[in-house]
Amino acid sequence: MECRLGCGACCIAPSISSSIPGMPNGKPAGVRCVQLDDGNLCKIFGQSGRPDVCADFKADHGVCGEENTLAMSNLIELEMLTG
Repeated sequence: MECRLGCGACCIAPSISSSIPGMPNGKPAGVRCVQLDDGNLCKIFGQSGRPDVCADFKADHGVCGEENTLAMSNLIELEMLTG
């Protein structure tokens, strides 16, 4: 599955423990990444400063579903189960 441009759920719902430019201590679950622009696109996509966990995430129908609200709901649930 291709990532839906403008979704941003994977940049908001999960916690990220590694350093992100502008967020040296990572980010807690439910907090919008500072690198997510107003159109929900990553400002550092493809750059070396992007955390490996972000670069390694691949959109999957089972996680992302058919719409952005489902992706957010699924990722929040996964974060609660694993956090």
